[in-house]
Amino acid sequence: MVRYRRNFVSGGTFFFTVALADRHSSTLVDRIEALRDAFRQKRRERSFAIDAVVVLPEHLHMMMTLPEDDADFSGRWRRIKSLFTHDVVRHSLMVTRNPRGEYSLWQRRFWAHTVRDETDFARHVDYIHYNPVKHGLVSCARGWPHSSFHQYVRKGVLPSDWGGVADGGGDADFGEPMQS
Repeated sequence: MVRYRRNFVSGGTFFFTVALADRHSSTLVDRIEALRDAFRQKRRERSFAIDAVVVLPEHLHMMMTLPEDDADFSGRWRRIKSLFTHDVVRHSLMVTRNPRGEYSLWQRRFWAHTVRDETDFARHVDYIHYNPVKHGLVSCARGWPHSSFHQYVRKGVLPSDWGGVADGGGDADFGEPMQS
């Protein structure tokens, strides 16, 4: 059995990619309010900061910072996924079960990256905000409604015209370094 190694850092900041099992689904944006409610409820139960987020039809990217005395991001994701799944099932959307009887709405695991420094943080925030453009959903970051990009603009951190096709297209240098 493969043993996944996670870097549990109390008070750490992490970049995540979390995806639905059906990569052709649009459930996350179709049920965006239920997803927001799942995040709100979990944050009431155990706090964490959302530094940046984008929700696409079948996956999401998020930067999360945990409290100083806490390293349990896996428990938070497990609860968020569960809350959202139960809402989807409650509203009669078909969700199959796997052989163990678990709902199979989400991929079992998620991608996690420990943010190393300010430059790493900035690259991942840019990656998050540019992702809808990268996937061809919009021509500029401001065109995607389910993104913290709009908060960054309101706070004056980014200009409203940031992240258009002219700003780098598919070759934008955001997130993890490209492999050669």
